[in-house]
Amino acid sequence: MNKKHKKLAVLPGDGIGKEVVDEALKVMNAVADKRSLHIDLSFADVGGAALDKYHIPLPDETLQLCLESDAVLLGAVGGPNWESQPHHLKPERALLKLRQELGLFANVRPAKVYAPLIHASTLKAEVIRDIDLIVMRELTGGIYFGEPRGIRQNGKEKIGTNTLVYSSSEIERIARAAFDMAGKRRKKVTSVDKANVLDSMQLWRDVVCEVAKEYPDIELNHLYVDNCAMQLVRNPGQFDIILTGNMFGDILSDEAAMLTGSIGMLPSASLGKYTAMYEPVHGSAPDIAGKGIANPIATIASVAMMLKFSFDMPGEADAIEHAISAVLDDGYRTPDLMEQGKKRASTGEMGDLIVEALTQTLES
Repeated sequence: MNKKHKKLAVLPGDGIGKEVVDEALKVMNAVADKRSLHIDLSFADVGGAALDKYHIPLPDETLQLCLESDAVLLGAVGGPNWESQPHHLKPERALLKLRQELGLFANVRPAKVYAPLIHASTLKAEVIRDIDLIVMRELTGGIYFGEPRGIRQNGKEKIGTNTLVYSSSEIERIARAAFDMAGKRRKKVTSVDKANVLDSMQLWRDVVCEVAKEYPDIELNHLYVDNCAMQLVRNPGQFDIILTGNMFGDILSDEAAMLTGSIGMLPSASLGKYTAMYEPVHGSAPDIAGKGIANPIATIASVAMMLKFSFDMPGEADAIEHAISAVLDDGYRTPDLMEQGKKRASTGEMGDLIVEALTQTLES
């Protein structure tokens, strides 16, 4: 059988980024070895690492590499070393530009509880048992990109301005993405807005309702964002797809992450016009960088999403999920998930254990 060829842009970034990406690549290579998949890996700097070397958070060479690749695997960016940088040179600006230049308008953030971690969450087991939801976050519009923006002097005071703006076309495309995904799941979309006080969110609700007419088999309901935040910790099992804007999605997906026991468990996929990008939801965690205690599971699960969405290998994606669950079921935990009676695993050990379990699954 001829090998399939894929080009993967790898952006380790800052802090624990390289550590978790290394473990994800172990898993990717295990799949490649067993499935005649040839992956050309190309590494590039982004975020603080790029600032240190090139004095810019997203070099043109890095962006071009991403555009020419079949997928992008990103670690994390940012940290205290670069907090003094002016706003346009902060590491996080690289993420915004990548999303904009790659047309990544749909951020898919699944949150599910692996059965072995049912007691790792701060919520009661009966509340989180069997949750399996997705936050579908609009990624290239809203308050993070709206104009006017900035800080200006007004007499003796400074005034900071950010603009929450959405066009109907931006709302339509993310809504269709959510309804399409719901059609492959439990056929339920919860649209989250603040239409009671924000005009832009009233437009959001109006457009979502119009798009919903094209999907008569999908149940649609609406929640204000404050109520949704409450419902996520009260009864998360009610949700299938949570559809929302950029800022609300940023906040709600981190809340959803903690349902799973640790933000180190939550992967994400950013999909759009061009190359898709895959990354863990967690940040660069510079306080634990280099200590070998970071949880690589979110990044490994992001590789599973890459196989599903970009490489058309859903079976292999499921195999990775099965391997993660098997290792957790055997009692292995990174420090963020550690419980009494469980076996502590370093970042590298967790990666090796998942590769071992994955290899057994792929060979069976």
